[in-house]
Amino acid sequence: MKKITLAIIALVGMQLATNAQESTETMSTDFNKWSVELTGGVNKPVRPFSGSYSNTPSLYTITGGARYMFNEKVGLKGGIAYNSFENNDNASEFNTALYNFSLEGVINAGNILGFREWTNTFNVLVHGGMGYSALTTDAPAVERDFGEADQMLSFMVGVTPQVRISNRISLVADLTAVGNVRQDLTFDGRQAGGTRGFDGFYVNATAGINIYLGKAEKHADWYSSKNVAEEQIADLQNRLAKVETDLIDTDQDGVADYLDREPNTVSGVAVNTKGIAVDKNKNGVPDELESTLDNRYAKKGDIPTSTPAIASGDDVIKKLIEDGYVNVYFQFNSTKPETYSLESINYLIKYMTENSGASAQLVGYADEIGNASTNQRLSERRAQKVKDIMVAAGISASRLTATGNGEDASVDKNSAPARQLVRRVTFKLN
Repeated sequence: MKKITLAIIALVGMQLATNAQESTETMSTDFNKWSVELTGGVNKPVRPFSGSYSNTPSLYTITGGARYMFNEKVGLKGGIAYNSFENNDNASEFNTALYNFSLEGVINAGNILGFREWTNTFNVLVHGGMGYSALTTDAPAVERDFGEADQMLSFMVGVTPQVRISNRISLVADLTAVGNVRQDLTFDGRQAGGTRGFDGFYVNATAGINIYLGKAEKHADWYSSKNVAEEQIADLQNRLAKVETDLIDTDQDGVADYLDREPNTVSGVAVNTKGIAVDKNKNGVPDELESTLDNRYAKKGDIPTSTPAIASGDDVIKKLIEDGYVNVYFQFNSTKPETYSLESINYLIKYMTENSGASAQLVGYADEIGNASTNQRLSERRAQKVKDIMVAAGISASRLTATGNGEDASVDKNSAPARQLVRRVTFKLN
């Protein structure tokens, strides 16, 4: 037993030495380091004792101490213990007291063994060290008070399971084995042991509370730098994911979506810092497209309203519509009309509302980029999209026909602005 005790104490010392540098570098305020402990229980003396005394477990044992953790793995504990040994029915009357003052190294075995990966409620501490002990007795033959106490050097090793109740309190149990060097008296105080060396031995079993001191949320007993590091990595990953999401620029106008007030800007047009297409004359058409659209839209004076062939304003609108001045434009591979093109749909809606007998054919087109059959279906969907908008605006579906003419190869397909002009739906009035 002597060899086992010394071996465990040596192990505690090695662990303290291994973590010495870490403890000086880890002056973290992320966890509390101080705690106090109070326990009570029973003791069992093993040797030496006289034949007239039965060495069954007996009351009382009271222990107290203060502990400081250098980090979440190792620390030091200073303690005081009181043990009382009294005669039983088969022995002569005596009352012996054993006082012990100790300094021990502490290893947080729970953290070292990875308990924090699966529990924040249960933990185990291992402690070991040495101290000073004094044994007094009122046995008539060898009565001694504290001034004449049998003084000894003690070595101890123990294990302390913990159950966390809160961040400030935990319930503890402790089992400690203590060996005394130079113990002259037996535990029952009836006779001198007459021995020298590592001869006295007893065991304490106690239970009580541990109170954590400090301003941090957790104590070192329950803190895990590995878990904290993993949480920090997860937080950084979440932040990085948010940054990546924030940098998404769907319409590729140079303004991220979360800042873009017009996230469907026509590809290639200039925008301001808020992602809104530059439109200096406020006519709803981006300035960079206006020059090309001028060829499609009529300007004031383009239509000779004085000609006999045009008798009214409705005739002017009808001619503009049928001659292709009024079209609905789309982004690449999209069935969503450009915002400025909604006015073109409105022209036709107003005309058909005022001319209840009129019907219209909606003809969709696509540019030459991509598969021809795919573009055919895209042109049909564009025409159908405009029809759906008009029906939602109150025009009867029976007055509208949606067809697709597929690719429009009338422009240079290498020119992005030119391709923009053929991604459209035109109107034919009947």
